[in-house]
This record gives sequence, C-alpha cells and structure tokens, in this order.
Amino acid sequence: MNSTQRVRGPVTRRRGWHILEAPVDPGVDKANRRRRSTEPRRRAWHILEAPTGDQPAPDATTELGPALPDEATVNFVLDLVLRIGEVQMASGAGASDVTATILSLTAAFGLPHCEVDVIFTSITVTCHRGTDANPITALRVVRSRSLDYTRLSQTEMLVQQILRGNLGAEESYTELHRITTAPHPYPRWVATLAWGGMAFFITLLLSGTADVAVGALIISALIDRLGRLLNRVALPFFFQQAVGGLVATGLATVAVNTGLVPARFSTLVAAAAITVLLSGLSTVSAVQDAITGYNVTAAGRTMETVLMSAGLITGVALALNIAKALGFAPAEPVLPAQTANSLLVIVPAGAAAAACFALASYSTMRSMLVAAAAGAIGAGVYGALVIVGRFDVITSSAVAAIVVGFSGGVLARRLKVTPLVVAVSGITPLLPGLSTYRGLYELATQSNGNLSTLIKAAAIGLALAAGVVLGEYLAQPVRTGLGRLERRLAGPRMAGPLQTSERRLE
Repeated sequence: MNSTQRVRGPVTRRRGWHILEAPVDPGVDKANRRRRSTEPRRRAWHILEAPTGDQPAPDATTELGPALPDEATVNFVLDLVLRIGEVQMASGAGASDVTATILSLTAAFGLPHCEVDVIFTSITVTCHRGTDANPITALRVVRSRSLDYTRLSQTEMLVQQILRGNLGAEESYTELHRITTAPHPYPRWVATLAWGGMAFFITLLLSGTADVAVGALIISALIDRLGRLLNRVALPFFFQQAVGGLVATGLATVAVNTGLVPARFSTLVAAAAITVLLSGLSTVSAVQDAITGYNVTAAGRTMETVLMSAGLITGVALALNIAKALGFAPAEPVLPAQTANSLLVIVPAGAAAAACFALASYSTMRSMLVAAAAGAIGAGVYGALVIVGRFDVITSSAVAAIVVGFSGGVLARRLKVTPLVVAVSGITPLLPGLSTYRGLYELATQSNGNLSTLIKAAAIGLALAAGVVLGEYLAQPVRTGLGRLERRLAGPRMAGPLQTSERRLE
C-alpha cells in the first residue's frame, strides 16, 4: 500500500463521523475490550486532540521557517526601517501608518515574518528566523518631535522607491541619512512670518478688520520668536504654551486699555493667537490611533494634547486675572456677526491660513497649494453650514472635516502629497480658538462661570479630528475603484504605502 494513503478506521455510528485511527491488531483486540469498561469514557474532543507523544516528531536537523539572510544583514534592514518609522512618528503620523510602513518595507527587503510594536515613545521590530535561530529584535526611541513636512514627504517618496524595487538597502540607508540630516528648506524667519500670517488670516476669517489682523500677525510672530528662545534653554513645552497664552492675552488686553486699538481687538487677537498655538497639537493622530486600536499610543498622544492645552489655558487665565487685578477690563468675547456675504472672505482666508500653516511646517510648494485647496474647502463647507444652513458649530465642524479628509484621501497621493499634510492643514482654520478664549474668559471673570464653553471647544476639536479620519476611511473604496467595494479596507491611512510588495533582499 502506498505510504501516502491514509488507513480508514471503522465508522463510529453513534457519533456519525469518520475518526482516523491506527490499524486494528487482532491479537490485542480482546485485551482492549476487557480494559475498555474500566477506562473513563472518551469524548469527541479527546479523540481529536491526541496526546503529544502520539504525534510524529519533526526531524531535529530540519529547519522550519523562511530562509533569511545572515544576521548582520537582518540587523541592517531593521535599523533602516526603524529610522524610517521614527521620521514618521516624529512628524505626527499615526501608529497604524508606521506599523504598515515597516511591515511593507521588511517584506520588500525579504524579511517576510516580522512583528511591530509601536508606542508613543518607541518602535520595536522583531524578525522571526525559524525554529533553530533566535529571533532578532531592534528598538528605536522617538526622542524629539517636530513639524517638517518636507522631510516627511521625501521619506514617503523613499518608501515608494523601495517598494517598487528601485533602491536596495544600502542605497536607501544613504538616501535616508541625507534626508534626516538636511537642514530645513526655509530659514527660521520664514516660518515665523508664516505663523504670523496664519494669525492674520484667522482674524479675517473671524470677521476682523485689516488693522486688527496686522496686530495679530505681530503678536503671533513675537510669540513664535519667544518660544524659539525658550526652546533653546530646554524649557518644557507646557511652560512654553503657558508663556504663549500669557503674552497673547496680556498684550491684547494692554493694547485695548491704552486706547491704541478698538475694544474688539483683544478678543480677535487672542483667539487668533490661541488658534496658532493649538495648531501644533497632534489631535488628529491621537484620534486615529484610538480608532485603529493603538490605545497605548492614543493615550500618550492624548495626554500630550491635554497637557499642552492645559499650559495654554493656564497662560490665558493668568493674563486675565492679572489684568483684572491691575484694573484693566478685558474685552468680552463676542461672536462676530456673519452673513452670506462673509463667505466671500471666509473661503480665501481659510485657504491662506492653511497654506501659511503648511509653510510654517516646512512643506513644499506643491504641498502648500494642496493645503490651500483643502483649507478653502473646509472653511467653505463650515461657513455654508453655519451661516446659510444654521447648523450648530460641532456638526458643521465634523462635516467640514469629513469633506477635507475625503478630498485629501482621494487626491493627495495622485498629486504626490502626503494625506497627513492635507488633513492637518485643512482643519487648521477651523480650530476652536475663539471658543477656548470665551470659556477661559467666563471662568476668570465670572463668579458663576462653568465649563460648558470649554467642553464645547473640546468637542469641536474632537469632531474635527474624527471627521478627518472618517473622511480618509471613506475615500479608500473611491481611491481603489468603485467596482471593488467588497475589498477589505485597511483602516484610515494618513501616511505610508497602501499596498505591500514582496521581493528578496539582494
């Protein structure tokens, strides 16, 4: 009988299925029957799960698992992919994006079975090498975070070149070193003017006049330079945010009480400066990590966002209390009246504010143009819903963010722009700077002040972040073809490749 054929045992009529058993030996059949009554009754799962000793043991000299390169090459590849993941994490990419990028790169370099663990401050990759060799594990700590979207975009292009097989491991490592050690594409003073320009257009978006917008530009630029000095002495970011809120609110209040500017100057300038300070927070990434199941990283990002917001709140509240103690009257925040004609200013102001944020984050010219389009779309949808449709601000913010995320998800990669740049820049003009200032004003000046306005501001921020992530998720079937809606979606993707490729390491 052929050794590959299976021996079929007797049919168990009581159970009604075939059970694989060894050939029956007539010599021991009687002894087995006498012993059967004393043994415990065997259930179906006992039969299907045979003891370990009855299973055929593999040959000890046989190596199981994929054939991998030598240990030095594996270490080299792991270090390369960890450095790429570090650039993404430092630029605000989500943990799911970093994980997918690393897995795609390891598969492309011939390491098919790797495990990735991403938390807020570190990335760990383990490469399994079969049963006879120990796995190789590498760890990379993300020590600093900075907004440099040019570096992120160039890293994205490097990842695409690797996945297409155009670059080997050594060439990729050299190119990545060039990207990470290159200086910013613009001088620092250009970024300072961009932050000031963002405050200028945010003031116009809030129906402010040109003179008030100029004041907001000057104060926001001053805050940026002051933060630069504090960063050189390694002052924690919590205190930097507090100093920024204190300077913004204090200078605006002093300017109003000295009669240099109109009374509404304080409200609009403080709101614009707070919006600028809120724009650097990683709210979108925190919500994306929470939705995609990376709860530890989401908790870390959320804690950082809460801490930075608390520093800003502390600075603004301190400035209001100091003004009250000195006898200065802070201007009461009033929501500016807007009509349908205001959309003619809101749309271009939103586009310019988003472009200024992209410029301040060292984006390329192409990215700035796409960010400007996203800002115009978001501001236009938000303004139309609030002014014309009479919707509440939370619903309007969520819908506008969904449109921005959807548009960025469909068009960003076709235009060779990272969707994260489009998403963050597009919702920047909609950040709740005015609501935050109103809530702090109520707490600092009113004895019966409550937290409802601040909670509303937090709800607007969450609606913006969740809306962007949902829009990117809805864009996937459109991006991959409407005829393949049954394709399994991979989740919201703000950075990194969409599909993996496999090739052996040369």
